[in-house]
Amino acid sequence: MSRLARALAAMAIVASAPAAALPPERSEVAITLRPAVDRPSTVFEGWGTALAWFADVTGGWPEAERTRLADLFYGPDGLGWTIARYNIGGGNAAGTPPYLRPGGAVPGFWRQPPGTTGRDWWRSDDPAMWDWSQDLRQRWWLDAIRDRVKAPIFEAFSNSPPWFMTVSGRVSGAEKGTDDNLRPGYEAPFAAYLARSVDELQRRHRITFRTLSPVNEPNTDYWFAANKQEGAHWSPARQAAIINATDAALKARGLSTVIAAPDETNSHVFLEDWAGYPAATRARIGQLNVHSYGTVHQTGVRDVARASGIRLWMSENDAPLAGDPEAVDAMTSPLAFAEHVVLDLKRLEPAAWVFWQAVEDWSARDGKPGSNWGLVKADLAAAATAPHRITVTRKYWAMAQFSRYIRPGYRLVPVDDLDTVGALAPDGRTLVLVHVNPGPVLRRLTILQGWRARMILTDATHDAVPVGGTVVPARAVATLVLTR
Repeated sequence: MSRLARALAAMAIVASAPAAALPPERSEVAITLRPAVDRPSTVFEGWGTALAWFADVTGGWPEAERTRLADLFYGPDGLGWTIARYNIGGGNAAGTPPYLRPGGAVPGFWRQPPGTTGRDWWRSDDPAMWDWSQDLRQRWWLDAIRDRVKAPIFEAFSNSPPWFMTVSGRVSGAEKGTDDNLRPGYEAPFAAYLARSVDELQRRHRITFRTLSPVNEPNTDYWFAANKQEGAHWSPARQAAIINATDAALKARGLSTVIAAPDETNSHVFLEDWAGYPAATRARIGQLNVHSYGTVHQTGVRDVARASGIRLWMSENDAPLAGDPEAVDAMTSPLAFAEHVVLDLKRLEPAAWVFWQAVEDWSARDGKPGSNWGLVKADLAAAATAPHRITVTRKYWAMAQFSRYIRPGYRLVPVDDLDTVGALAPDGRTLVLVHVNPGPVLRRLTILQGWRARMILTDATHDAVPVGGTVVPARAVATLVLTR
């Protein structure tokens, strides 16, 4: 037989052989969770939200509506949040045509005296140049949170200096997104503006701002004058200058508020910023803030915090799945969001996890699919006295799986499963495990011996409700509360 004939014969034998049978698909898999309760790490301080921009809108709604929202987030039967980030607005010039998104035009506390022109008229030591009647809608939320939370943690933050301190004359950024927008030499005036705002708001609302963040996502290229929200680019050198000036201004007023920085958009840019700070600037920072709109190098940020002995917060995120159309009851974005929270807590090991904007505008309009930003949907563009169609989304219930059970004072503990985060109560007798099952197969969880378990579930038919057993359905978020 020729070589060609032998090859053809072999191919025929292979082709005629019966196909190997695939193993039957299982309806469930078993996963053993091994939390390292003997190695607890960060003491967790709580959960919360930035108040920009929804608070500027909803704080002016009828009492029943805004009270309902405050209860949903900060009430004992809601999410049980304990943290709020208050946005000190910059404020555009009075004659600027409206162009910022709903809620985004947060007013500043400055007042321009009649007859003044240009941008060099403001004096921080002149009482006539301050206006404390501003921003009453967002400030309603400060009182609402204070009255609902036993020990609230307030942080103040800034997105932009006031318009007259900017290069472009707009609070949305410089003409180019890579240019710094604070006018040269205006570090001290801007620091005075921030420190005085903190001082007055504390006194007027009977609260304490533990931290003040003078910049927000500073070393990025998307803060430009035509943007729809307040923002400003800051090079690492300019960040260091405003951190130094703001810390000095707080101390000059005798305030206990400390600097939080850099509130960078993600961990790898955070590390660039940190590398550009002199040692003297680093020493002025009392809290490290990072956002998690990117997950590269998160353990690097964790290590900076540990090596520096500075508390770390994940201070801003919302994680709807890209391209997922707006749907208040679907599980696609809630699962992506819950997975993101789990991995943030595992890699950053932060002392807090803070949502971006808890209430978002309805976005599926004019045939467009919209997106799933926010935990609650409402009509932010409607008049204050109009109906606002407030709807709790399933992503809210995914958040409840975390915030109702991992409470302030609990310590994060390592868990050997990628989809599970753990936290141990101060007395060591309660262990919380939040597990995300994004796939189509049931998961039967095995837990530590000697612990009693109860499970809370969010899936397509459950909204953070207790269920029996430790089997997690497909496409679900489960919280195991273990006691001994």
